Amino acid sequence: MKTILKSILLLLIIFQPITYCQEPDSRYVPETDPLVLEKLEKWQDLKFGLLMHWGTYSQWGIVESWSICAEDEGWCRRNNPNYVEYKKEYENLQTTFNPVQFDPAKWAKAAKNAGMKYVIFTTKHHDGFSMFDTKLTDYRITSTKTPFHTNPKANIAKEIFSAFSAEGFWTGAYFSKPDWHNENYWWPNFATPDRNVNYDVTRYPERWENFVQFTHGQIMELLGGDYGKIDILWLDGGWVQKMTKEEILEEITSSDYKFIHTQSQDIRMDELVKKARQKQPGLIVVDRAVHGKNQNYLTPENRVPEKALFYPWESCIIAGGSWSWLPDAHYMNGRNAVQLLVDIVAKGGNLLLNIAPGPEGQWHDGAYKLLDDIGRWMKVNSESIYGTRALAPYKEGKVCISKKGDNTVFIYYLAENGEKMPAKIEMVTYTLPADARIKMLGTNTFLKHTKSGNGFTISIPDKIRTTPPVDYVWVIKATF
Repeated sequence: MKTILKSILLLLIIFQPITYCQEPDSRYVPETDPLVLEKLEKWQDLKFGLLMHWGTYSQWGIVESWSICAEDEGWCRRNNPNYVEYKKEYENLQTTFNPVQFDPAKWAKAAKNAGMKYVIFTTKHHDGFSMFDTKLTDYRITSTKTPFHTNPKANIAKEIFSAFSAEGFWTGAYFSKPDWHNENYWWPNFATPDRNVNYDVTRYPERWENFVQFTHGQIMELLGGDYGKIDILWLDGGWVQKMTKEEILEEITSSDYKFIHTQSQDIRMDELVKKARQKQPGLIVVDRAVHGKNQNYLTPENRVPEKALFYPWESCIIAGGSWSWLPDAHYMNGRNAVQLLVDIVAKGGNLLLNIAPGPEGQWHDGAYKLLDDIGRWMKVNSESIYGTRALAPYKEGKVCISKKGDNTVFIYYLAENGEKMPAKIEMVTYTLPADARIKMLGTNTFLKHTKSGNGFTISIPDKIRTTPPVDYVWVIKATF
């Protein structure tokens, strides 16, 4: 097993799955439920959230559960040439998963200190291992097969939601629509050539119906009240969706077809969402990469759109080299993270930053350092993040811009590493009112500005330039 583990790490540590890399899409369908619309508006005010991928796979330091998917992709590769043996070894990880250092309160405090406002947790990835006390399968964290089941914090999802709620966070449940452990999705009667259901659902409708009921049942468990107030249902596995024969054929014949959709896999999302919102009124639903009314906001993955998007959106970004835990993960630095947040906020989006817990239930020290660096900047500049909206031209070179209400504009200067604060900050395509009152956040000195063509120039005095209030990004507030 040790040899297998070492080989897996060598082969897989560099690979990251691109399951669905969403592009800006004009096919966004606005929500009509007034409670959801109200909640979406508030969610857009939050701006900064935490995503956590965690499961038994953390013990091997691999790319989540993708190695049991028999596709010829880098993130699916395994060193054991016997797939059947490998899958058994993978599923046996349930019997050794014992994250005794699990302390969600510590994570919640660190995330809060960084200025995060909501959390999305992987209650179940594609492998089907449930990180909550589901009653519908024994492939779960609270099973007697799992050593951690005797721990008082064994119901991991519940403990995470409780700890983060206690710190004022919104909570969201990541849930995989496909389930590679469930025999009604991957039927042992057939091989499993790819990520899809491995039988013809039209020939075996009862089996598919069993899977639909299982999926609905697990989600209702999460939303039924035992896990507290759930604000967001964040569904992954967009290939599980209803499709017409024409849509499938069009995709198959397209030049970039990646063998993702083979048949309609209808889990009756409209019905599911209706039941879900009876349990959690106003629930935001994110059916990722599935165009339609059940994708309340879009989630570009590991990328930031070049331009502002005029529907709710969130960039989900890896902080430490992988969605899942790696033993030698290297985290982005504070400068990159803060500038990433500002770039996203200026374009009207939210940042969902992923940190992966390890097999013992711990975060890397690098994760805590990163959040601490972000937190120091946020303590001075958070008012320029929360509750803001996009304002054209959004970004010019090193300068970003946003607004809050009708009378406040924030101007952000994204400093290069080692760069000293300039004597002037300029934009050429946005004009500040002549009577604008201007200060740099973290200082008490009013700044002078002049109109320059269709733009403005703000002068920065030496006393501020020599002792800047923060690193990474300097923020100027203009009120009028």
